[in-house]
Amino acid sequence: MAHDDLPTLELAFPGPLRDSGVAAILNGEKTALTGLLEIYEHAGEAVPEAGQRFAVLDSDGRTAVVIELVDVRVVPIKEIDDEYARAEGRGYADAAEWRAAHEEFFRSEGVSEFLGHTPVIDDATLVVAERFRVVAPGEPGRS
Repeated sequence: MAHDDLPTLELAFPGPLRDSGVAAILNGEKTALTGLLEIYEHAGEAVPEAGQRFAVLDSDGRTAVVIELVDVRVVPIKEIDDEYARAEGRGYADAAEWRAAHEEFFRSEGVSEFLGHTPVIDDATLVVAERFRVVAPGEPGRS
């Protein structure tokens, strides 16, 4: 399947947070990502499944890397452990640090604007925890 035929995946919002996430995938530090289930539901998108491939876009909208999901779980946010937090590749020391950063992002202006409200985040909040492997680097000039 050509990169152009793959569904796209955008980490965070364009800018430094997305750029650092893409770089962490490319250098092998990031092998997991997490989304708020409420975002999928609001967008009318199905939760991804293991085996699906995605073209991960950089801040310029170009394919930076192609990934394949190897495990997808919908879990309460309280179930994220230290090992998973470190697999996110953003330098989190433990699950508490991961959670604080994710709560901040999930309550951010951009997410709140998309949802039409600021989401409530508590121990029972469901997140989509995805593990992936890199399939291929992106191709310069392609999106």
